[in-house]
Amino acid sequence: MEKTTEPFWIATSHRNMDFDAFATVICATLLYPETIAVIPKNVNPNVKAFYSIHKDIFEVHYADLIDFDRVSGLVATDVNAWSRISHVKPLQEKTGLHIIVWDHHLSPGDADDHIHADEIHVEPCGAAITLMIRKLKDENRKIDPMQATLFLAGIYEDTGSMMFPSTTSEDIRAAAYLLDQKADLQILSNFLRPAYGERQKDMLFKMLKSAERSDIDGFSVSFNRQAMDGHLENAAVVVNMYMQILNVDAAFGIFSNNDKCIVIARSRIDGLNVGNIMRRIGGGGHPGAGSALLKETNPEAAEKMIRNIMKGARSSKELIRNIMSFPVVSVPPETPMNQVADLLREKGCTGVPVVEDNKIVGMISRRDFKKLRNRDSAFRAPVKAFMKRNVITIPADKSPLQAARLMVKHDIGRLPVIDNGELSGIVTRSDAMNYFYHSTSDTDTIVKDMTERKALTEPPPERNDEVKYGA
Repeated sequence: MEKTTEPFWIATSHRNMDFDAFATVICATLLYPETIAVIPKNVNPNVKAFYSIHKDIFEVHYADLIDFDRVSGLVATDVNAWSRISHVKPLQEKTGLHIIVWDHHLSPGDADDHIHADEIHVEPCGAAITLMIRKLKDENRKIDPMQATLFLAGIYEDTGSMMFPSTTSEDIRAAAYLLDQKADLQILSNFLRPAYGERQKDMLFKMLKSAERSDIDGFSVSFNRQAMDGHLENAAVVVNMYMQILNVDAAFGIFSNNDKCIVIARSRIDGLNVGNIMRRIGGGGHPGAGSALLKETNPEAAEKMIRNIMKGARSSKELIRNIMSFPVVSVPPETPMNQVADLLREKGCTGVPVVEDNKIVGMISRRDFKKLRNRDSAFRAPVKAFMKRNVITIPADKSPLQAARLMVKHDIGRLPVIDNGELSGIVTRSDAMNYFYHSTSDTDTIVKDMTERKALTEPPPERNDEVKYGA
């Protein structure tokens, strides 16, 4: 960039710039026309490939060619920490600098590292570019198809093609708007492919050879420590593939190099926010993705820190014991089947546990009544003759997510909750639905409607002559 005596503004984003960062920097030049786009030398390989072909369309400047003495304003996008924009470090101590921040990370982390801006646009959503698109639309600013394509790449990459838990409805509306502006999905498919070469493949194989799983608070988690010679580009791609292959809820790749560790975390489960975990150790990220650089820390210490943080979060996390129903309607093993039928009809239950000395010994449900052939004698028989004895249960300190998985895996509608070996409650499909949909009034209506429909299609056992069980 040529030196000038006139003051000017710049827009920039974090190092190792991804598509969301690059898109927001370009978008800033549209929202603030006198601003120039400034990027660091180290950018994501996909972004580098995209920019190398589109240099004539997107005008950017490298930070080492900027005369920072003349910079009067800074637009920081997809970032809210000075340490992540060290390529413009001279501006950190500059007096009279007007700063605008656009970001979708709510927690800034270290207060001393926080960018104290004059104008702040920070809201939770899947991609920072989503927030800026809202302003573009509000101001009725026109964008061309190539700009729309870049902006859509930012949304798709940061939301995992709309599948990360951090994705919001506004991200989807923004993507729809960009498609209306002729964003090209074919170009996206060409440039959003993860860069996966020989070094990445070798690292993935090494990680898989030493793969281990841990159960932490009901989540399946894998920690993998690897020594690293030099810099491994796209290590995040490797960790994400590792997580998918191992089929775990979250994976933490801990890559050590001399006296520092780089931790890269990926999660595919809503409720396991690895961005918050990384923030606790000095990094940052999203619910589904995060990273941290730890200096003078060995890999074992890094893993121990993360484990302690995850275990320490137990008290703030919803547990089965907090959503289960109790006291539990149950019957003793000697209860006649006709009395069980009366109980199911009276309580509107689809099944009840069979309990002896407060320990669960079986489960009886509507389905089991279909086994009854000679109704007169069968209805006088004890429930222990027809109950299921291999009962799937869940400990009280497990998560609702794990309960839902068990219900899906075993195709069951209720899970007895066991605490210290005794029956303490029961969790049903409705309990799980209410938890996952945050017990909104709309969801309560949905659950009620589903329950009523279930009752219509699967009536409780009756004892009149019109109802026949079995063949």
